[in-house]
Amino acid sequence: MNEHFLFPDARLLVFAKAPVPGQVKTRLAGRLGARGAARLYRRLLARTLRAAQVARLCPVELWCAPDSSHGFFGQCRRAYGVRLRRQGEGDLGRRMDRALKQALRESRQAVLIGGDCASVGAPELRAAFEQLASGYDAVLGPAQDGGYVLVGLSRPCPPMFRKIAWSAPTVLEATRRRLRQAGARWFELPLGWDVDTPADLKRLRGATVLAPLA
Repeated sequence: MNEHFLFPDARLLVFAKAPVPGQVKTRLAGRLGARGAARLYRRLLARTLRAAQVARLCPVELWCAPDSSHGFFGQCRRAYGVRLRRQGEGDLGRRMDRALKQALRESRQAVLIGGDCASVGAPELRAAFEQLASGYDAVLGPAQDGGYVLVGLSRPCPPMFRKIAWSAPTVLEATRRRLRQAGARWFELPLGWDVDTPADLKRLRGATVLAPLA
């Protein structure tokens, strides 16, 4: 029930792909194999959902691609009590904008992360919600690759997701520019990192122990 959450009027949105071999963590397939890379993706997602469950910050929604029919998503719903949502069509920006708008129709703040981002845990999520609750329009979690690992909003801001080259190292700076143009006040968390390359995998192994799906 909502009264058990620290931020009952907020939502955490976790973006995830179906863990199909050859379609997730493809840059690690050379090191782990396609099936090994898919297993790693599942474990990263399980770790993220478990951390959110234990932290009890707010209700959690798992936004699935291409839809929520994959059996692993059903496992996540049963194990972690998340609500399953479908990301829908469009590029990453359109899908993130859609999810955040939907969440903000039902709550005061919304934070969106990728389910496979190892550097985002309960402390980072709590800090993001605290900053939004304090009056910031947006929160960003900068990433070492020039993008971001977390985005949070207290009001919709569609321009920040439009016409962004999502695979480029200029995503963060382009997003900052859009926020300035929109007159938004935003807060930035400490630098984070993704698990996309063999170097990232080595760092992950030294930083954390991955939890299996309960």
